[in-house]
Amino acid sequence: MKNKINILKEKIQNAKNIAISGHKNLDGDALGSALALAKIIELNFDKKVSVIYDGNIPKDLRYIPLRDEACYYKNIPEGSKFDLYILVDYGTKIHLGGVEDFVKNSDFIIEFDHHYNDDVYGDLCFDDVNKAATAQIIFDVVRKAKFKIDKDIIDLLMLAIITDTGNFKFVRNSDVFIDAAQLVDMGADVSNIVNLLNNKDKKTVLVESLAAANAEFHMNGRLVMATISGKDYKKLDGRGELVLDILAKIHGVEFVVLLKEHLENQIGISFRSKTIPVNEIAESFGGGGHLFAAGAVIMDTLENVHKKVLNSFRGL
Repeated sequence: MKNKINILKEKIQNAKNIAISGHKNLDGDALGSALALAKIIELNFDKKVSVIYDGNIPKDLRYIPLRDEACYYKNIPEGSKFDLYILVDYGTKIHLGGVEDFVKNSDFIIEFDHHYNDDVYGDLCFDDVNKAATAQIIFDVVRKAKFKIDKDIIDLLMLAIITDTGNFKFVRNSDVFIDAAQLVDMGADVSNIVNLLNNKDKKTVLVESLAAANAEFHMNGRLVMATISGKDYKKLDGRGELVLDILAKIHGVEFVVLLKEHLENQIGISFRSKTIPVNEIAESFGGGGHLFAAGAVIMDTLENVHKKVLNSFRGL
């Protein structure tokens, strides 16, 4: 680790143009980690960093620290070249979206990620699949490298951990609680962070509530499936977490699945489980994720995907 941190410092110090990106359609961990890392570099190396994204950023992340520092990739001049590109929480290459051309055109790539990936992009990798959030890996490097951090960085790292663990529902080990406790001791304002995240639009809440109300129950109530049609998906802001949270509260429910019709014959699937890991089910559909919270995108009709998902739970 010491050698890797020395290389990290050297690459940042020698870089003239640095960019950071996460996966397409940023969530709290990807955005929080990217913004936190950009500020870490600014504080410790006196360098300005471009945080670039593709897709939509949920409006419940609109008020988080440094949100306005993130720039949509189409607002970056085509052909722009960065001598150092840092990827955070990107998962696999397919999840990079429109920023991938910038990544390919860069001289050196560093990555921080907690997703399993057998085809990494990074020339230098800080990866750990045992971490509940990418922000934990960044926090670990901060401590080992003795980087200076400020209140914005502390709150962004805490926000990333809170969101990617589903408010600590999807923890993998005690490390995440230790990291969170240290961030609180350093000044993380958990109450304010949670309040910042409670800012969904009315139309989004109504769409998610309707999807939960119309959910189907299978396997004697152990599996519940909800669907958001293409028409309603346009009103959705985010990944439909409210649907998943509401249905998971029902007594006897072990698995929750949300189908989202992104486009005609393009269906997004979110899997949640209380008991048995669902990441392998997601992987069988070409996706992946955490043990008890995973997802995938399938090019097929909504009806066919519905049948395939039901079949994937047979025998559980």
